[in-house]
Amino acid sequence: MPDTAALPSVLFVCVHNAGRSQMAAAFLTHLAGDRVEVRSAGSAPADTVNPAVVQAMSEVGIDISAEVPKVLTTEAVQASDVVITMGCGDTCPVFPGKRYLDWQLPDPAGQGIDAVRPIRDEIEQHIRGLIDDIT
Repeated sequence: MPDTAALPSVLFVCVHNAGRSQMAAAFLTHLAGDRVEVRSAGSAPADTVNPAVVQAMSEVGIDISAEVPKVLTTEAVQASDVVITMGCGDTCPVFPGKRYLDWQLPDPAGQGIDAVRPIRDEIEQHIRGLIDDIT
């Protein structure tokens, strides 16, 4: 078990924690393994993860069907080194000393699988760059 205190920690935040932030967290966990501590949350979490998002991720071999949207907490932000927002507006608390990135990505809410795939692929490219940057 790696020493979690020494690991870089990333928090992904979007409004519903049902699409973009779930995909980003899953990609980071999948690609970085135990080299990074990963969290995701939403400012107004949905009841379930978007089914089209679950399907899109399963197409690339990542199962997020058991994930549940989580509410954004101050503690989650404080515990993270990097906070990546994806359209959560002004609801994300800001703390000194944290690194903030804002990824401008379309919202997959209410979209079919054909609209979700390009969002998924764009998130994967962002994650690959992030891994190079933080590990």
